[in-house]
Amino acid sequence: MIIFLVIIGIVFIVFQSFMSISTSSIEKQQYRVVKKETGFEIRYYPSATLATIKSTAKSYRELSSNGFRRIAGYIFGNNESSSKIAMTSPVHMDFSKENTSMSFVMPSKYDIHQLPKPYDAKIEIHQTAPEYVAAIEFGGYANDNNIQKYSMLLSKYLQEKNIKAIGNFRYLGYNPPYQLIGRKNEIIVAIDWKE
Repeated sequence: MIIFLVIIGIVFIVFQSFMSISTSSIEKQQYRVVKKETGFEIRYYPSATLATIKSTAKSYRELSSNGFRRIAGYIFGNNESSSKIAMTSPVHMDFSKENTSMSFVMPSKYDIHQLPKPYDAKIEIHQTAPEYVAAIEFGGYANDNNIQKYSMLLSKYLQEKNIKAIGNFRYLGYNPPYQLIGRKNEIIVAIDWKE
């Protein structure tokens, strides 16, 4: 029994190590760190192309399951050319009082005109405007409580520094659900910032 448990433990560690390595090789949305502050940082994000689905979901769990499945369908071939599009990170989630949305960042090799049209009419392909954001990071699995907790903490830090937040606080998720070790989550919000 002890040998069996040791083997299971080794397999688990190897699998999780493989997951950490494979997710670190996925293309990540580009940004530049403008300033590091205690507890958070200020970043500049250039324009990016996103595939977005809007939703009436009111919770992280509800949006993450339904939204992820539909956008994943698009990049896995549910589009007019049956093209497979590489997964990138992070996944964006925007929670507002009016509606919520989930977005995948499209690989940087594509521009908006090169991407195939989704069969799912609710998926919108669009270009974001460049922006400055404040970002705070946390580990583990995300849920509504820690998304709210870190949004409030980031809001507190910005108030202390007299930095004006613009719009909604957004969640960024970097890891697949089966990765247990080395998980990374972030909360970002657009800010009024001049360099």
